[in-house]
Amino acid sequence: MSALAGKVAIVTGGGSGIGQATAKLFAEQGAQVAVFELDESRAAETLSLLKGNHASRIVDVTSAPQVESAFKDAVANFGRLDILVNVAGGSGRKWGDGPADACTLEGWEKTLALNLDSMFYCCKYGLQAMLPQGGGVIVNVASVLGLVGGDEDFATHAYAASKGAVISLTRSIASYYAPRGIRANVICPGLIATPMSRRAQENERIQSRLTQLQPLTAGFGSPQDVANAALYLASDSSSFVTGAVLTVDGGWTAR
Repeated sequence: MSALAGKVAIVTGGGSGIGQATAKLFAEQGAQVAVFELDESRAAETLSLLKGNHASRIVDVTSAPQVESAFKDAVANFGRLDILVNVAGGSGRKWGDGPADACTLEGWEKTLALNLDSMFYCCKYGLQAMLPQGGGVIVNVASVLGLVGGDEDFATHAYAASKGAVISLTRSIASYYAPRGIRANVICPGLIATPMSRRAQENERIQSRLTQLQPLTAGFGSPQDVANAALYLASDSSSFVTGAVLTVDGGWTAR
């Protein structure tokens, strides 16, 4: 039997990278998937990869009204919400994120909005859908930089702060909502070969450091690696797991 048969899942940021891999895997495992994505063409691409009854919604996850509307539509369409996987987010470098003394105010504000405010909005409206049915699962994607400090190659302090806050938010949700049958866990990926990490993939210095940074393979992880972790946390295989921080980082944080 498929691991997610009969389940309904929302995957934010489902148009590429980790989000797309997760949406595809969840559909293969029997879930009905609603893909939330800002880019219409990316959403359509992911939807074309899914076999069965699935849907996509164009939504800016930094807008609370758009998130609320998208969740209401998804629940109305599928009748319930069992699983929420929050992947949407990204780098704030283009707005000036960097070391704390140099990070621009715009870089700070927009990075926190993209990675933390959006996570809160999605958790808020996801929880509102799950509470009446007496259970559900939330999987939030953070980063190893939410756990350890980044050196000069990874000195984006607004990004790190946002991802650290995602970990705290997730564990707070896990503790508070456990008696209500809702589990919440967080995945902290290392360097994964996605469109977001293109800067690192093209940086010779970072490539030369992979043996040190991610010693398990001395290379980038794949979106599938993170999707597999999300499947475990979303399925009944982890029914006694909540508040966990699962690193998928090739050994980065083990050192």
